Amino acid sequence: MKLPALILAALLPTTALAGPDRVSILLGSEHFNAEEDFREFNPGVFLTWEGPTFDYSVGVFQNSYSNVSPLISIGYDIEVAPEFEIGAFAGLAVYPGEGDRFDHSIGDVVPLVGLQARYRNVFAQLLPADGQSTDGVLAFGLTFSLD
Repeated sequence: MKLPALILAALLPTTALAGPDRVSILLGSEHFNAEEDFREFNPGVFLTWEGPTFDYSVGVFQNSYSNVSPLISIGYDIEVAPEFEIGAFAGLAVYPGEGDRFDHSIGDVVPLVGLQARYRNVFAQLLPADGQSTDGVLAFGLTFSLD
């Protein structure tokens, strides 16, 4: 758990100087064609800084193996209608003691990529998987502007 602490410590001075633009509350997930019982209630909280091109997020969530996972990510969104955005994201999440469950990991650090959408205060993210334990994951929750 030293890596997440270092990442969060490095981000704190930056985040304290310029407050986040958005807070998001992760509620749950759905694992498609799952080969095992995953935890589908995944509470979490994320702070997002919206830049001119990319959004940057940091937060923690209870992962599908019931452990707490810190996460950092970058996203790119396009507004397709008023209050409706779609985009893509990439990030790194720490899955304590679970990194060996993933085909792609650096120890317990797991890269995540996917598509995302937000309509008003509801967001969803679709993460593809390798099909070994699940075909993909749909994560969803609520998000609120802090301006």
